[in-house]
Amino acid sequence: MADPFEALRAPVVPADPDRGFAARLRARIQEALGPAVPQPITGLNPYLAVADARRALAWYAQAMGARSRGEPIVMPDGRIGHAELELAGHVLMLADEFPEMGVSAPRAGQGAAVTLHLTVADVDAVTFRAVDAGADLERPPADYPYGRNAVILDPFGHRWMFSSEPASTPASGEAALRTGDVAYVSLWVPDVERAAAFFGTVLGWRYGPGSSAQGRQVQGVTPNHGLWGGHERSTLFLCFAVDDVEAALGRVRAAGGRAGEPRAEPFGRVADCVDDQGLPFALVSVTGGARTGGGGPADVAYITMGVVDAERARAFYGSVLGWRFTPGRTPGGWNVEDVQPMIGMAGGQDPPTVIPMYRVEDMGAAVERVRDAGGTATDPERQPYGVTADCTDDQGTRFWIGEL
Repeated sequence: MADPFEALRAPVVPADPDRGFAARLRARIQEALGPAVPQPITGLNPYLAVADARRALAWYAQAMGARSRGEPIVMPDGRIGHAELELAGHVLMLADEFPEMGVSAPRAGQGAAVTLHLTVADVDAVTFRAVDAGADLERPPADYPYGRNAVILDPFGHRWMFSSEPASTPASGEAALRTGDVAYVSLWVPDVERAAAFFGTVLGWRYGPGSSAQGRQVQGVTPNHGLWGGHERSTLFLCFAVDDVEAALGRVRAAGGRAGEPRAEPFGRVADCVDDQGLPFALVSVTGGARTGGGGPADVAYITMGVVDAERARAFYGSVLGWRFTPGRTPGGWNVEDVQPMIGMAGGQDPPTVIPMYRVEDMGAAVERVRDAGGTATDPERQPYGVTADCTDDQGTRFWIGEL
C-alpha cells in the first residue's frame, strides 16, 4: 500500500515574491545590517590626531567638502578612536588624541611638523572657504612656475597646501570661462571723466575708448573692466559667462527675472537682464577667454553682491547660473563656490548694489592715494586673508581695496 503522505506530497516550486515587497524587504535588511563596508584603503594616506575629532569631522566637511566614510568608531570613554573622510578622491583618517598611547595633537604655537598637500581645481575658492571657516592664512593664493598654490593652518594645528596645475594661455589649453564666471564688469558712475581720473590716480588704470562717449575700457586688468557714466547710483555691473545664451535667457524668465534679446558682439552673444529683485546684469555666450583669479595689481579680487533678500537671490542665481553657496564669515553672508573672480552675497541692501574689491600692493600708500584724490578710506584692517580698507571715490562710489 502506498504511503499516503508520499502520494499527497506536492512538488517544491520556487516562490516568485512581489517585486515591491522584495525591494522593501531588501532595504530593511540593509538598514538592519548597517552601511556597506568601505572599500579597502591603499596607498599612502594621512592619519591625523586632533584635539576634538567630532568638531574636526564637521569642520573638514564644511570648509573642505570632505564626506564621511562609514561611522566613526567611538571608544568607551567617548573619544573617537577612528574615523575616515573622503577628500578630493582620497582617504583622510583621523582620531582624537591619546597621549597615554603616545598619540598627541599639534599644540598652538609649536608649528606644524608636516604639510598636507592637496591638489584642487580652484585654489582661491578652497583657500578662502577654509579661511572663512576659521583657518589661518599663511600664504595667499599666488602663481608660481610649478602652479598656483596657497597655504593655510587649520583650527586643529594641521598645515595644508592647496595646489593646482600651472596656468597656460587659452591657445594651449587653459581652462575656459565656465557658466557662472564673471566675464566682464563695468563700474557705473555719475561722471565717467571724474571716475577715470580718480581710479587712474588710485589704481594706476589706463584707458582705451569705450563704445560711446560715456564709456572707457580699462586696459591690462582682469576680468575685462569698463567704466560707464551717466548713472545716478554707482554700482558694479556684472556680465556672466554661459554656454548657451538663449537657454540661459529662458532660465532667467522662468526664475522671475527679465531678459532682453541677445545681440552679436565680437566676443560672443550678449543679452541684458534684470533679476527678480531689480539688479541688472548681462549674460554672454563667450567664444574665447580664460578663467582668472584676478591676481595682479588693480585687478578685481573679490565681488560683494548686496541684495534685498539673500534667500531669493540664492534661488535665482542658483537656477540661472548653477551657483552653489556656502555660509560666509559674516552673519547672513554667503560665498559662491568655484566662480572667478570670487563672489560673496549679503542680504538687506535696498536698492541692490554690487561692490568690487581691487587688489593693491601697498595698502598704506593706496589709502593715501584715495584720500588725496578726494575719496574716503577707512584705516586698514587686517583680515585672515590680508589687509583691507573700505573706500568711496569722489562721487560716492563704494569699493574696497585689499593687500592680499
